[in-house]
Amino acid sequence: MRKIYSVTFFISVGLLALSAAAVIYFGLNFGTDFKGGSLLEIEFAQRPDTTVVQEVLKKNNPDLGDVSVGLFGEKGMILRSKEIGEAEHQKVLSDLQSAFGEIQEKRFNSVGGIVGQELRQNSLTAMIIMLVLIVVYIAFVFRKLSSALSPWSMGLAAIIALAHAVVIPMGVFAILGRYYGVEITAVFVAAVLTILGYSVSDVVVVFDRVRENVLRSGSREKFSDLVHNSIMQTLTRSINNTLATLLSLVAIYFFGGESIKYFALALILGIFLGPFSSVFVASPILVWWSRKRN
Repeated sequence: MRKIYSVTFFISVGLLALSAAAVIYFGLNFGTDFKGGSLLEIEFAQRPDTTVVQEVLKKNNPDLGDVSVGLFGEKGMILRSKEIGEAEHQKVLSDLQSAFGEIQEKRFNSVGGIVGQELRQNSLTAMIIMLVLIVVYIAFVFRKLSSALSPWSMGLAAIIALAHAVVIPMGVFAILGRYYGVEITAVFVAAVLTILGYSVSDVVVVFDRVRENVLRSGSREKFSDLVHNSIMQTLTRSINNTLATLLSLVAIYFFGGESIKYFALALILGIFLGPFSSVFVASPILVWWSRKRN
């Protein structure tokens, strides 16, 4: 295998380790979708100071408890508190409108603690099931390569590549959550599942070309050379697809609004890493395992 694959593989492993360490050390800043509580997103005609808003809410709603106030856009605020009902929700809006004039409600979510825990468990279960199905699918589709390489090892190589494409964005969001208050919501889970689907598609394209080349050449050519040739034959397609998708996501990130900004960021990171992982993570693993088997 060419030296560039070894260098980029160990760089990828380093980034993966740093991202995993960030997730473990900083933790993920789960939003109300997973922790439970209420989130109110509003926009003012003229945005007041955050401390003034907290004082108004504390004075008129003493049972509301501590309210976290964050900013978005030029005139918007995001209020986070314990779980409240519709009556308390309407009273908060009325109090804010009385104190600061006309306001516009952009979003309101209220989730109970038990529901949040169930959602977190279901999200984790969905990702595990998807990973298991990916291994089984790849093992079945590439079973004809058993003479050169175990199809189960191809499935495991794909899983490692997918982990690379998912864990690094999680590490980035752990850092953003620690220093900028960015939260992990159900939208982030949707982004992760999308990244998994996109990334496995790119891995399958490379592996499928490897299968074709192996079946065509038999044992006349080294397996490492076959893998490299397969990568080069699919590289243009991967780059074109990735760039076309990234252009759309960058536009969504900058112009799509605050509510989907970090959804777009997660997809930008994951979709960039998907083709990278298939070339510089999954493919070197295939070659090294083939050598070990031989």
